[in-house]
Amino acid sequence: MEKKTPLYDLHLALGGRMVPFAGFLLPVQYETGVIAEHKAVREASGLFDVSHMGELRISGKDALKNINMLLTNDFSDLDIGRVRYSPMCNASGGIVDDLIVYKFAQDDYLLVVNAANKDKDAAWVRSHLQGDAKMDDLSDSLAQLALQGPKSREILSRVADAEMFPTKYYSFAQDIPVAGVSCLLSRTGYTGELGYELYCAPRQAAELAEALLHAGRGLGLIPCGLGARDTLRLEAGMPLYGHEMSDEITPLEAGLANFVRMDKEEFIGKAALAEKGEPGIIRVGLRILDRGIARENSDVFADGIKIGQTTSGTLAPYINKAVAMALIGRDFSAPGTPVVIDVRGRKLPAEVVPLPFYQRPKGT
Repeated sequence: MEKKTPLYDLHLALGGRMVPFAGFLLPVQYETGVIAEHKAVREASGLFDVSHMGELRISGKDALKNINMLLTNDFSDLDIGRVRYSPMCNASGGIVDDLIVYKFAQDDYLLVVNAANKDKDAAWVRSHLQGDAKMDDLSDSLAQLALQGPKSREILSRVADAEMFPTKYYSFAQDIPVAGVSCLLSRTGYTGELGYELYCAPRQAAELAEALLHAGRGLGLIPCGLGARDTLRLEAGMPLYGHEMSDEITPLEAGLANFVRMDKEEFIGKAALAEKGEPGIIRVGLRILDRGIARENSDVFADGIKIGQTTSGTLAPYINKAVAMALIGRDFSAPGTPVVIDVRGRKLPAEVVPLPFYQRPKGT
């Protein structure tokens, strides 16, 4: 039976169409529709309920040592108050999950993991902890909202002191009063836009969401669901676990080499990645050149030879182009390479294009 987030009743009151997702009942969209919600985030702001995400806290004298062993990125130089992204690999180099890490202190870190993987991740972390370190699952004691879009700072400033906001991308501040609710406030998000994520006590989540929606009146803020969250991340070229990543796909194949520090002394999966060497397949962007949309799991061909498979695809609402991401042979990954996507027997011409498909204007 699916769980309900603290905002379930508010979603119903706002006209959210609820669907099961990662063990929770969440709105896939509201009456405005996915396209309107997507464009609101690109042009103004949208508010998402992401309380289904998991939060695992690792603390103790050996916390950093464990973080560096569990994750492919290097956290040795991460400052307190900063956030860093990383894949987490298994021994064969496949991706257990991708996550972000908040550093509270030298011996205290918060891992924010994908909802569908939370229990798997918690078991994985627990089984690999060494020395003076412990893991606490805080998922049920935290609610999370994402306020995303170019007007998110202006909206947030109406209910909180802007002088207290984190200013750098991937930084955070704790104990920030937002409409009277104490929050952890971070400059993070999964949309490709300026945005913030707010963590608070579950019992105050609805109060916080209503205050933000009220503050955003006249500035274009609307509630947004899972549908827009997916189209936004895809348009911004961001990978999604279960699509561009899995226990079999390595971070090098998924195009995440920048977050794999092979110069680190050790991490789980390092030996396997070193042994495999340069990956034969790589994640790329594809632009459809004819009418039609390619979803995931469509075969991709070049010169009549199968070279890979799509992992995600949609009509990207803001750029108004049909696009997809795919894992294909490295030899065919150069931008401009013509390919054909087999969509249930229909052959759609496409070409390889650079990622991301959309990037927000500099300075915004």
